[in-house]
Amino acid sequence: MELKDVKSPQDIKHCSVEELNALAAQVRETIIGQVSKHGGHLASSLGVVELTLALHYVFNAPDDKIVWDVGHQAYVHKLLTGRYDRFGSLRQQGGISGFLKRNESEYDCFGAGHATTSISAALGFAVARNHFDRKNNVVAVIGDGSMTGGMAYEALNNAGISKQNMTIILNDNKMSIAPNVGGFSKYLNRVISDPVYNKMRSDLDRLMTRLPGVLGSRFRDLFLQVENAAKNAVKPGTFFEDLGIRYFGPIDGHDINELIMILERVKSQPGPCIVHVLTEKGRGLDAAEKNPTKFHGCGPFDPESGLPLAPGKKNPSLTSVFGKTLLELAKKDNRIMGITAAMPTGCGMDIVAKELPDRVIDVGIAEEHAVTFAAGLACDGVVPVVAIYSSFMQRAYDQIMHDVALQKLHVVFVLDRAGLVGADGPTHHGTFDLSFLRTVPGMTVMAPSNENELRDMIAASIDMEGPVAIRYPRGTALAEELAEPAETFDMKLPKVLEQGKDILLLGAGFMTNELKKTASLLRENGYNPTLVDARFIKPLDEECYRGLFESHKVIVTLEDNTRIGGYGSAVLDLMTDLGFTDKKLFRFGIPDHFVEQGEIQNLYKLLKIDGESVAKQLMEKL
Repeated sequence: MELKDVKSPQDIKHCSVEELNALAAQVRETIIGQVSKHGGHLASSLGVVELTLALHYVFNAPDDKIVWDVGHQAYVHKLLTGRYDRFGSLRQQGGISGFLKRNESEYDCFGAGHATTSISAALGFAVARNHFDRKNNVVAVIGDGSMTGGMAYEALNNAGISKQNMTIILNDNKMSIAPNVGGFSKYLNRVISDPVYNKMRSDLDRLMTRLPGVLGSRFRDLFLQVENAAKNAVKPGTFFEDLGIRYFGPIDGHDINELIMILERVKSQPGPCIVHVLTEKGRGLDAAEKNPTKFHGCGPFDPESGLPLAPGKKNPSLTSVFGKTLLELAKKDNRIMGITAAMPTGCGMDIVAKELPDRVIDVGIAEEHAVTFAAGLACDGVVPVVAIYSSFMQRAYDQIMHDVALQKLHVVFVLDRAGLVGADGPTHHGTFDLSFLRTVPGMTVMAPSNENELRDMIAASIDMEGPVAIRYPRGTALAEELAEPAETFDMKLPKVLEQGKDILLLGAGFMTNELKKTASLLRENGYNPTLVDARFIKPLDEECYRGLFESHKVIVTLEDNTRIGGYGSAVLDLMTDLGFTDKKLFRFGIPDHFVEQGEIQNLYKLLKIDGESVAKQLMEKL
């Protein structure tokens, strides 16, 4: 069978194991070809090719619900569910998403771009199924990385208590296949998943409970001890069994025949079951197998060599500017300790960890824990620097409020990927951080407009008081080399970049650079605006802003945060409080809806928040 002929999972159900393996090779070739051209999440999808084929072979989606955790490993799922013809548009504006979206396909039963959601959502599907007396199966697929998040354990605990019929696939790509997937392990999996064995097990259980006195319970306990002893000899599943979830595995996740056999048997088991599948991240591409972290999320590359298709020398990434700055500060100040939630490379903490491994702690995909852990450190004299993506920091709002701010603890939050992030789309756009951070009492919020300010703000934040947040976008520095550090850092004051009159342009963070284009176009058309880099989003210096408001008739704000509760809202609040109700205020930012994927500059134009669009709208209004 040709992959291009697969229009739905029904088309693979008549295939032999040999044909499925041949199809797996085509799937890998297609994914590598697409991601090498446009970038994407590669290693994770390459690791689950056989598993995905087996899942769609055994289960009957969309009636059966297959819930993928995060969704970045679901490229195979997309190819098998009628999206082959659109796969060339993956992660591009107007194309199919790099994650799962309910409005994209009926096979995407639950959308996700963040980790540890699948078991909770699958349990919801299972309870709803029983409530409406339906007969469909429910499957959750979760990776070992996502199992570092606390929400997964909350869901496991609830699933074990609920006794709902559901299958959890634990995709483990950290363990070696060789030690546990041997003859006895395979034999034991076949025995404990066999319907005849499980009927005998249930019949014996009923018989022993009918025996008089303690005799029945003793026989029952002895039987279970023998079974558990056999399982524990080769299996790490005791934890799940203790929660009330039957454990099967580990299974070779690249053996389609074995996967189909286990899944066929497990789906008929009553209650929750977990199937432990061992896979190799990046399988099928030598470079990705050797360096799965690099190819977890990658840009365009040469599929032969694995080398990136990038231009020659380019400006350093803002992430590396942060990492190098923190490293130099940590070398001089023993109080500083870095914390990351499973993203050391993505957040720049790997730069610090290479030289100071004891000063960086990766807590796994556990943002809530990361913040409260930092609070504990701060209580005892450490200056914790918590580096987490803007969209992931949303998960820790309560911990920021309750564990850090309420106790007035000095924790520095560094939010990478603030604003629009491009191809990862709405699950990853960091367009809400200014709004939720502004609500935190005592929080200082800074937004640099260039790499030099980012460096200076990081340095200044170490000796500030209370909670401090610095947010910066995904992207590169504006210049190849950083300027010399500022001798003094003007605490909490905006910076006037270009002095004019009548029109006041206030930029938040890197959007100040778009306002530079606005200012230039306004001047070409006879206006004389003042351009200001806000730098501080909270607090706003009242006297400084009072002077700016008094000398201008029109005030304009621009941000890559939602307009609701963002920098523009802060300016509006302050103008009202200071009595400047006679001034005209125009606020430009992200509208009140989720923004789809696309190249960042194109999205700016689509939303009319690029410099040229802002200038055009202002001239129309004025």
